[in-house]
Formats: sequence, C-alpha cells, structure tokens
Amino acid sequence: MKNRCSWVNENSEIYVKYHDEEWGVPKHNDRDLFELLILESFQAGLSWLTVLKKREAFKKAYDNFDVKKVANYDDKKINELLNNKDIIRSKNKILASINNAKIFIQIQKEYGSFSKYIWGFTHNKVIINKKDSIPVSTPLSDEISKDLKKRGMKFVGSIILYSYLQAAGIVNDHEKKCFKYSKN
Repeated sequence: MKNRCSWVNENSEIYVKYHDEEWGVPKHNDRDLFELLILESFQAGLSWLTVLKKREAFKKAYDNFDVKKVANYDDKKINELLNNKDIIRSKNKILASINNAKIFIQIQKEYGSFSKYIWGFTHNKVIINKKDSIPVSTPLSDEISKDLKKRGMKFVGSIILYSYLQAAGIVNDHEKKCFKYSKN
C-alpha cells in the first residue's frame, strides 16, 4: 500500500485517483485552469470530495468548461444550472462563475493566456512546501486573491486560492510521508 497524504480517504476511489494523478501536478492548459477555478469556487463551504463526485456533471453542465461559452451564459442557462440536481446549485456561485469567466478572458487577452498570468506569480516555478504542516493560505495566495478581486472576480478568497494553487500544481503540498512528495 502506498503512503499518501493524510487528507486522502483511502476508501474513496475518486479521492485516491485525484490525489495520485492530479493534485499537485503542474497544469498550464487554460481550460484545465478554468475548470479548477470554477470547481474551487463551488467548493467554498463544502468538501472537495463533494465537488469531485459532481465533477462530471459540472463538466457537462458547463460545456466542458469552455470559458467563452460560460462567459456568455444567459438567464435561460442560469435557470438550467439552478435546476440541475447533479451540480451544486448556488445562485451566487453560478453568477460568480459567469462573471469570473469574463474576467478570465480579459486576463487571457492581457497576458496571452491565463497560465502566463497565474504562473507569473511564481516566475514559472513550482513552490514546494517543506513544512510539516500544510497551510490554508500564504502570502502568495493573499497576493493573487487580492489581484483577482481587484479585477472583479468573486469566490476567490485567499483560502480558496491556496487550494486552487495546490490543485493546479503551482504549489506542491504533498506531505513528507506521501509517495508524491518532492524532495527537490
């Protein structure tokens, strides 16, 4: 049996797979980064496992996380999402996802890609946590959160952003006992 981070529920296949194959793996594709931004914002106040279980439904409901489509969602689509029992139905989060898509596109235009923007905060380097405990936020997540909020994004507080940075592989927070821990 592999040693994994202590937060992984070993009895949950979806959680184990996410930990082993995705969490902390650097992502540079804007579609993937947008997907994580949407999912992390919906996770606020809930468990990540809840979001993972609904991920495929979100993918279908959100047009495979096509940022241009999401930015153009209208009242009809908003009502469709609010009535979709397979996703998290929070009107504020749904409205924020549409708003955030528009800002995501503005950032893409300004930087050439969202990836260049987000990775620019670390000069394209993965931050490897060498501490015994995993923080819930850091000065880096504070800085990015502040910048995104200034641009008008919603549900991008520092704690959500830190979780996002972990999921996107910008921060590698695998615990020292975990087989995915990097000693670099």
